[in-house]
Amino acid sequence: MYEELSVEAVPGALRAFASSYRAALGGVERATAARRVEPAVWSALEYACHVRDVFLVERDRAVLAQVKDRPGLAPMSRDERVSICRYDSQSPADVLDQLAMASELLALVLEGLTPAGWARELTYNYPTPEVRDLAWVGRHTVHEGRHHLDDIHRVLAGARTG
Repeated sequence: MYEELSVEAVPGALRAFASSYRAALGGVERATAARRVEPAVWSALEYACHVRDVFLVERDRAVLAQVKDRPGLAPMSRDERVSICRYDSQSPADVLDQLAMASELLALVLEGLTPAGWARELTYNYPTPEVRDLAWVGRHTVHEGRHHLDDIHRVLAGARTG
């Protein structure tokens, strides 16, 4: 599913999220960005916070995979982070700046990988534990960024009309 994106294109795709997310969420009032259209569906702000944190977590995982053989990973605890990290209280402008920084930090690590580095394996634990290489992790992270950008467009449309 992810093979259509070359590993050489992954860092650029990650960097492009800074402007894509800014275009989607920049200038949106905080109340609108933080509004949930349904109780069980994250707000646009919560999705942006999640993506920022995904980029930071994946960066740490990529580093760990370079220094340890097939490391196991601590769960990201994505659902718990929403309340623990108080996603709903963060400034959209700050989150967009942080997302840009996080995408750049991850891109820097990944663009420095050699073919052997991209082939380094880790035990990725979502949705079930499975051995993955860093090429899969990079492509998966781009997929997540795209998927959640779509989520942001969808929930913003509902938040503006609701």
